[in-house]
Amino acid sequence: MKITTIGKLIFSFCFMFIMFSCTKLDEEVYSDIPLNEFFKTEKDVLMNAGRAYTKLQKYPEEFSLWSLNEISSDEMVAPGRDDGFVWDNGRWDELQKHNISSNNKILTLAWQFVFEGVSACNEVIYETEQTDITFPEKDRIVSEIKILRAYFYYWALDNWGNVPFTINFTDKELPAQKDRQYVFNYIEQEILDNVDKLQTEPTSAYYGRVTQGMAYTLLAKLYLNAQEWIGEDKFQMSVDACDKVISTGNYTIEDDFFSNFKVHNESSAENIFVIPMNSIFTKDRFYWYTLTLNDASRATFNFKGAMWDEFILEPGFLDKYADNDVRKNSFLFGQQKDKNGEDIIVDGEPFIYTPTVGNYMARKKWEGARCCKYEYQDDLEYYVTDMENDVVLFRYADVLYTKLEALWRMGRAGEMIADPNLQKIRTRAGIEPYQLSDLTDQEWLNELGREFAWEGHRRQDQIRFGNWEASWWSKPPSSATDKLYPIPESAMNTNSKLVQNPGY
Repeated sequence: MKITTIGKLIFSFCFMFIMFSCTKLDEEVYSDIPLNEFFKTEKDVLMNAGRAYTKLQKYPEEFSLWSLNEISSDEMVAPGRDDGFVWDNGRWDELQKHNISSNNKILTLAWQFVFEGVSACNEVIYETEQTDITFPEKDRIVSEIKILRAYFYYWALDNWGNVPFTINFTDKELPAQKDRQYVFNYIEQEILDNVDKLQTEPTSAYYGRVTQGMAYTLLAKLYLNAQEWIGEDKFQMSVDACDKVISTGNYTIEDDFFSNFKVHNESSAENIFVIPMNSIFTKDRFYWYTLTLNDASRATFNFKGAMWDEFILEPGFLDKYADNDVRKNSFLFGQQKDKNGEDIIVDGEPFIYTPTVGNYMARKKWEGARCCKYEYQDDLEYYVTDMENDVVLFRYADVLYTKLEALWRMGRAGEMIADPNLQKIRTRAGIEPYQLSDLTDQEWLNELGREFAWEGHRRQDQIRFGNWEASWWSKPPSSATDKLYPIPESAMNTNSKLVQNPGY
């Protein structure tokens, strides 16, 4: 994201809060300041609300919710290398094989990410509602943060099912554990109660903030998974929520699939909700280049520093793409080229990323296709200059595919199959649009993988399609209880009201 787009309020939320908190070392302890003294102006209230949004920034990190779900799925893996690196005491292997211990570091940090987000939202809502300052946007700010909190609980519902629940910042008691039905109902009602108060138009001032488009997309996804999560068919309600997004006319399918992931992707008319990123101010947050690439790729992208060479595309996943599918170019494989288009040769050996891996426990340095779905800018260097691309959480393609899937599950896919925007998702990829006869369980799951690879969707999709317990490349068959992660040991030790998920 460009710093010059300072009119994007969420960007100023994040950066002003970060800069203030990191440089004002002699600041007062805010918890000791009465709210009527802490908030002097409307701007103070707005900047305070930004603290909840900044909690999203950890999402794409190496140890966070994104990697927890991706490594557990069939589209990403972190095999042990033949030089002994990456193994990390087996924590990645636990995820890949669905044999996750409750003290797994990635699991623990993913849990912390979700519930630190909930806590920040609770605090911001309380402080905003308590302040005497009034201005036209105040109720909208509260509604934004309430739905952002619902989004964090959506992640909790999806991954852990039965979770500690509180929306009261002043409550000093340990939060009680609520079941999936309770949390589902809360999320649904919170969205319905607040969506009409949100900004309708996705203007630059609301970039990266919760809007009606984001809220209805979240609701549609909630309903799409209701059969799996609470045993209730809510597919028509998912269709209705998608139609709310579609009817605004605010979003469209971009002509170029990769424009949604460019370095400066804030102009995308397809992206509905993103996490704003900046190479300086969100340092140590978005660094996929070093997570996935080998050092030899510096000749392609002008990177600086060493690459970590950890995450690769799961062997076999690339086979889901037709050779002419443009989306296949989300990954690097085959002979690699330098900036001038010349073959890269290293110590007399052609630099070739192979889609296959010979040994899960001893991957060779150039084995495995690597991710390049997000455009890489020049001169990237971990903890010096990280990626500028805004991380996509919801985009319009997801809305259209959610609606189609919900209709398909009701036997009514024919109502939408000829929709031009829907067809464009595939035609822009260089492949034929779907006919009704093409829509089988396996093909539909494959298509969701092709379109949303490495966007954090795969685990949820595999579970919904009954594929989660299956075996794939390095993963043996697993149990149905593995559809929920264990509650981290640290959470169990600090909250006596929690009961561990079955099977752990």
